[in-house]
Amino acid sequence: MSPAAYAHPDVLVENDWLAQHLNDPKIRVAEVDYDPAANYELGHIPGSVLFDWRKDINDPVRRDILSSEAMTELFRRAGIDSDTTVVLYGDFNNWFAAFAFWVFTYYGAKHLKLLNGGRKKWIAEDRPLTKDVPKPTHGKFQASGGDPKLRVYLDDVRAALSDVKASKLHLVDVRGPKEFSGEITAPPEYPTEHAQRGGHIPGAKNIPWAQAVKDDGTFKSREELEELYKSKGVTPNVPVFTYCRIGERSSHTWFVLRYLLGYPDVRNYDGSWTEWGNLVRTPIEK
Repeated sequence: MSPAAYAHPDVLVENDWLAQHLNDPKIRVAEVDYDPAANYELGHIPGSVLFDWRKDINDPVRRDILSSEAMTELFRRAGIDSDTTVVLYGDFNNWFAAFAFWVFTYYGAKHLKLLNGGRKKWIAEDRPLTKDVPKPTHGKFQASGGDPKLRVYLDDVRAALSDVKASKLHLVDVRGPKEFSGEITAPPEYPTEHAQRGGHIPGAKNIPWAQAVKDDGTFKSREELEELYKSKGVTPNVPVFTYCRIGERSSHTWFVLRYLLGYPDVRNYDGSWTEWGNLVRTPIEK
């Protein structure tokens, strides 16, 4: 029996497909990096623009994602129209590309795709890289006001704790086991970026984001993913909130549950542990 297709296979593209569409005027490739100097600036997929996660996808002053107006300007500057297909990829196994996918979906972008395996697999296959920075013609994209069905805030999570306890809502912590238990307060990739307290939100189930991918950074099969989440009791019949430390790894799991498995109600809590773990009188478990 052949493997079952993902619920929405059109949002995921492979390297061969992208290589054949690099010169397509209706496609814009964008690399999303946490540290562009260590990635994009050393060489990127030909024709790809840079979306700097800290400067472009986040508000420069508030702890928040970029505004609708800022996204409109970002996409227009990248030469993106309302009907342009945007292929996102990046470092850290597409953590930040998945975050951008979530943000852009939140603001109404309709033609988004994620490159399976991200920057890591493209380089591993010795695909072409360039240091040339494209200068696209200004686009005409217009962002919407934001979709509340894709995002949750601190008060939403607080109000949902009784539903989590009653198994009427799944709260999925996608951090590593040592972060979840409270043994460490920051992931190995960011050892100095601590929260004041270690642990997890009461009732959360720990399903690390990395369990959804293979060694090369590509996603596991639909059958493997279904077994992973259902074995932990995370089923599609009730809503799911995902969280991590700052919302990027949880966006990766949000993408898996929503697009690869077709869960109907999945929302990302991007405030995540840096918000919850630093607040006075917010309950935690270890």
